[in-house]
Amino acid sequence: MFYKDLDVYKKSIDFVVDIYKTTESFPESEKFGLISQLRRAAVSLPSNLAEGSGRNGRKELINFLHLARGSLFEIGTQLEISHRLRFVSQENYAKLEERRATIQRMMNALISSLRKKGENND
Repeated sequence: MFYKDLDVYKKSIDFVVDIYKTTESFPESEKFGLISQLRRAAVSLPSNLAEGSGRNGRKELINFLHLARGSLFEIGTQLEISHRLRFVSQENYAKLEERRATIQRMMNALISSLRKKGENND
């Protein structure tokens, strides 16, 4: 499996760009707070997918996908806080949350698929 061909990887890269663009308008006081946390968590999505793909086998890839999925939950929390603080508009929050949820569903499906392949090969 070449990770760059996966739709979940491509959507994750696009999501990182969306997060960077969104956080550009955050207050300067959040430079080391929400801006940094959101950006790092977003970058970890495609990064963990890539790293897991380069590791030694299916089980390690699944572990890295779990790490990426954890980052998705972290992003969800940080986006909600950003929205409540009015750093993110309702419209942009809804758009980002839908993209986050889509990537999460895709990661869940990939994890399930990899687990089934492992069961069939055991």
